Amino acid sequence: MKLDRVIAVRNNKTIYRDGDKCVKVFNENYSKSDVLNEALNQARIEETGLNIPKVLEVTMVDGKWAIVSEYIKGKTLAQLMEEDADKKDEYLELFVKLQIEVHSKKSPLLNKLKDKMNRKISETDLDATTRYDLHTRLEGMPKHTKVCHGDFNPSNIIIAEDGTPYILDWSHATQGNASADAARTYLLFWLNGDISGAKKYLDLFCEKSETAKQYVQKWMPIVAASQSVKGNSQEREFLLSWVDVVDYE
Repeated sequence: MKLDRVIAVRNNKTIYRDGDKCVKVFNENYSKSDVLNEALNQARIEETGLNIPKVLEVTMVDGKWAIVSEYIKGKTLAQLMEEDADKKDEYLELFVKLQIEVHSKKSPLLNKLKDKMNRKISETDLDATTRYDLHTRLEGMPKHTKVCHGDFNPSNIIIAEDGTPYILDWSHATQGNASADAARTYLLFWLNGDISGAKKYLDLFCEKSETAKQYVQKWMPIVAASQSVKGNSQEREFLLSWVDVVDYE
């Protein structure tokens, strides 16, 4: 394995290119079960027929766990949006279309989104009253079983050289409510400083999926709270400010 070309460096992992393979190497302290779960998620999503890089193997590189997948040559949707601002709306349309396609799939063996969110809310530093309120709200939301990406943003879409879009990074995939997934994407646009993009995205998602905007907005405090347990202090502060918009009945 020739790991001489770094594609990206993320928290706890480094992604390399090795010819027509992509090798994601995790840090020594990364949980083995999380690595295996990510590979399993990716394999399960492959079975839905979505365009994603196929898992080729799970191995060890210099004592560190690694997932080897197909390497897709192309540019991310984030890069394309940056390079050609005039076409941003067109790219956003494609982005929403792809997300709705993800939500049209089922994968009954994926972890459940509600279970994951309940666990994350319990891990927050929020006071017991707020946690109770968020757990109650979450339980009251409709139970769905749609495939949810969990980190759907333009840097996780690659447009191959022949124009085929591929969706990357299935480590957060679950089955659950599509509007929770949309609320997460909306917050990711905000975290990236693209507030007008966030608004356009939400309008477009609600229009194309025929979802009431208020329904997605009801998910925002719940999603923000469950996401606040990871990330840096600045991100945490921002996400927790969304929890404060909870309207107590």
